[in-house]
Amino acid sequence: MTAQLEPGDLAPDFTLPSAGGSTVTLSELRGEKVVVYFYPKASTPGCTTQACDFRDSLASLQGAGYKVLGVSPDGVPALEKFAADQELQFPLLSDEDHAVAESYGAWGEKKNYGKVTEGLIRSTVVIDESGSVSHALYNVKATGHVARLRKTLGLDS
Repeated sequence: MTAQLEPGDLAPDFTLPSAGGSTVTLSELRGEKVVVYFYPKASTPGCTTQACDFRDSLASLQGAGYKVLGVSPDGVPALEKFAADQELQFPLLSDEDHAVAESYGAWGEKKNYGKVTEGLIRSTVVIDESGSVSHALYNVKATGHVARLRKTLGLDS
C-alpha cells in the first residue's frame, strides 16, 4: 500500500474517464478546491448512501467553492447507471486498475466483516486551489461522512 497523504502534500495528478464519456484531469482544476472521495463499489448500499449525501450537499459545497469528484474501481458503464439511478450531478470517475487510489493511499489491506482483504479504503481527500492536500481522511464511514466533512471544512449543515 502506498503511504497515505498528509496535509501539505502535493495531490498526485490523474486523468480518469468519467461517466458520460469525458475525462477529468486533476491538474486542469487548479485554482479550484476539490473534494476527491474514493468509494468501493457503485450501487451498493453504503456507497449509495455516501453518494446521495454528497448529492444532497452539493449545492452548499459548490457554494463554498468545492468541486466534488467520486472515484471507484468500477467501469464507466456501472458509473453511468449509478449516476442515472441516483441523479448524481457530479463526476464519477473510473479507476479500474486502482492506480489513482494507490497513489492516494486509498488502496490496501482492510477488514471487512472480520476478514482481511485488499481493496479500496473509503477515503476523502480535499485539495486546495494550489493542488495541495488540505485534508486527508481515511477509513471513513459511509453514513454521516459528508456531515462530518462539512464540519471539518467549516460549513454549516
